Amino acid sequence: MPVSGSQASGRVYATYGAVYIAPALGWLWTVDKVSPTWNDVVGVGLALCGAGVIAMGQRPG
Repeated sequence: MPVSGSQASGRVYATYGAVYIAPALGWLWTVDKVSPTWNDVVGVGLALCGAGVIAMGQRPG
């Protein structure tokens, strides 16, 4: 990612990681034909909520 030198790089990486989880679980379900458990679904929901908090949170300054 090109933001590695900025002050926001930690937020960008955390948000990217959280958003990556949902398509990975979707891939597991559609391509590998493995049904997600309720733990998987709750985990994705929590990760995406966390990404939303990071993305929409207030910034100093």
